[in-house]
Amino acid sequence: MPEADWQAQPQCGTVSAVFPEQLQLDAHRDKFEEMKQATKTFLSRKRIPPRERLILALDVPKITEAKKLVRRLGDSVIFYKIGLQLFMTGGYFDLAKWLRARKKQVLVDLKFFDVPETVRLAMKQLKPWHATMVTVHGNDEMLRAAVSEKNGIKILAVTVLTSLDESDMKALGFQTDIKAVVESRAKRALKLGCDGLISSGIEAPALREKFGHKFLIVTPGIRPGSNRPIDDQKRTVDVEEAFNNGADYIVVGRPILNAADQKTAADAIQTRIAALFAK
Repeated sequence: MPEADWQAQPQCGTVSAVFPEQLQLDAHRDKFEEMKQATKTFLSRKRIPPRERLILALDVPKITEAKKLVRRLGDSVIFYKIGLQLFMTGGYFDLAKWLRARKKQVLVDLKFFDVPETVRLAMKQLKPWHATMVTVHGNDEMLRAAVSEKNGIKILAVTVLTSLDESDMKALGFQTDIKAVVESRAKRALKLGCDGLISSGIEAPALREKFGHKFLIVTPGIRPGSNRPIDDQKRTVDVEEAFNNGADYIVVGRPILNAADQKTAADAIQTRIAALFAK
């Protein structure tokens, strides 16, 4: 009989009548274990400068606007994610080169998903731009192809987008819950040689429990306030929650981009990160 079914059976149905004190002790012990688990943290101990742990999603419509923002933020942000919106401007890789010339770290977030040979060749083409990380969102063969040409670029396998919830996954035809999909994809990606994962902070603790701390977790969907806005990010976490759940980096977009004072907003998040890693 499977373990889950065995645990579901009323194995000790007569215990409460004979040993009520023991049943009470067991209940207290179970509650204590739940409390310990709830307060357990997975704060990263990797040698990453705290100010590099914030990755700003540079989701703006023009290269000129992106550069103005980077100049405005100055040392408040060291690491930038550049994605599909800027890719469609035509100046994507010139921007990557411009960022690297200014000692910025770059996450190329194009979520490579194509036939394996195309993914391999795309990775090969990426080499001259000296990106720090790249996202790949594919099956085992796609991930294996990316790994074969990583050339010093850290490959992050996407698990499940933070804009999806359980109802979305069911609509896509998945017969299991998000946690199981994330863990399955993570296990395969790490076995294939990926350097890390893009994962919601909600699933991150389970990934640390199962697979340890040697790989990177980059967590998007950060909503810094307690009253998190309702938008297309459905599986969100706070700054401290993300890091305590096991993230090495967080990706923040709209909470900084839409702020009245973007530099102040970025500095506020950096202050919170510094406080976490000063402990």
